[in-house]
Amino acid sequence: MRAGEPSGPAATGSGSGPAARPAPAPADGGAAVERLRAVCLALPEVDERVSHGEPTWFAGTGRRARVFVMLADHHHDDRLAFWCPAAAGAQEFLVAEEPKLFFRPPYVGHRGWVGVRLDVPLVDWERVEDLVADAHALVTGGGAGRRP
Repeated sequence: MRAGEPSGPAATGSGSGPAARPAPAPADGGAAVERLRAVCLALPEVDERVSHGEPTWFAGTGRRARVFVMLADHHHDDRLAFWCPAAAGAQEFLVAEEPKLFFRPPYVGHRGWVGVRLDVPLVDWERVEDLVADAHALVTGGGAGRRP
């Protein structure tokens, strides 16, 4: 998919530029991916694009757009999860608190990003919403809004 292609209402977010069509949700975990998509697109100035073969959500417009959530659909492992930036110390706290739910993702974990599993029996969607909102605030300069 290319940025700028016509898209449906679910893909537009509230960004000012054209958005790419959302990547299809995987057959397994599709409902979780659709819910994550809705959480991300509910935030201001968000567009969804495919990056590294995965649905990815960007905050901001034009060259200032920054990734704040990336789906990890069995990306080099057996997990369905998402990765997002987190406030200083949050990754260590979350991984220590619940290692079956949170993890240090490859590639970006050294920069404080946290991985959040979506393939668990009961996803805590309120916590997911908080983490996503905090990630959005971090990349847009709004600071962390809520505690992880």
